[in-house]
Amino acid sequence: MAKGINYGQLMHKALRQLMAEVLSQVAREGLPGKHHFLISFDTTHPGVDMADFLRQRYPTEMTIVLQEWFTDLAVMKDRFTVTLNFGNMPEPIVVPFEAIKTFVDPSVEFGLRFEPHEVEPGAGDHGGPDGGDEPPPEPPASPSPQGEGEVVSLAKFRGKH
Repeated sequence: MAKGINYGQLMHKALRQLMAEVLSQVAREGLPGKHHFLISFDTTHPGVDMADFLRQRYPTEMTIVLQEWFTDLAVMKDRFTVTLNFGNMPEPIVVPFEAIKTFVDPSVEFGLRFEPHEVEPGAGDHGGPDGGDEPPPEPPASPSPQGEGEVVSLAKFRGKH
């Protein structure tokens, strides 16, 4: 019998399902309006599949942008695949939902952040401060086209059109 209800874990599961639904809609219908996504993920997570040169360039974390150029977006129960352009070379990437750290749609100021946390038996089973509740999301680090990557605050782009 369970010692308690892990609300944090249940919330993360529901939010990952929301992400999957959004990506499935985009796979079927394309991106509506000005919507676009910044998705950062743990490149060391089991099931992440990407070219060796990308893994060398992003050994621990990578942020991809789904906006103007992407193809072959497909969503499965536990992961998604997409082909992106890296230096005029199309490269497929497989990302398990469990590997995702942030999912942001700056066009509507929506974002989710998933922090890995280990729960010891009997600790944090009931939500609240120890139950995995997350603070509001922050913009992810986004790789620049020329270099490694830098943290860019979305605030500096707001109001500029």
